[in-house]
Amino acid sequence: MDFAELQDVIERTYGDRDRERGVSATVAWLTEEIGELAQAVRKGTHEERVHEFGDVVAWVATLANQQGVDLNEAVARYAAGCPKCGSSPCVC
Repeated sequence: MDFAELQDVIERTYGDRDRERGVSATVAWLTEEIGELAQAVRKGTHEERVHEFGDVVAWVATLANQQGVDLNEAVARYAAGCPKCGSSPCVC
């Protein structure tokens, strides 16, 4: 699944609820999920890390949808390597 597909699934599944919740609450949920990911990275199992990475990516997609940001466009700046120096590996 690419980011456009993910954003579409998230929109169809949670879009109305996400808009009702609003951006500030979405950022709070994303922050909470990042904390859970940090704990899973430090102490969790592989399965817990997979779960938390999925949650973080889903909340990023939710926030991107609320802000009208295409995540494929957003990550395209990394397609050639470092967006600052254009090298891979980065030399800056």
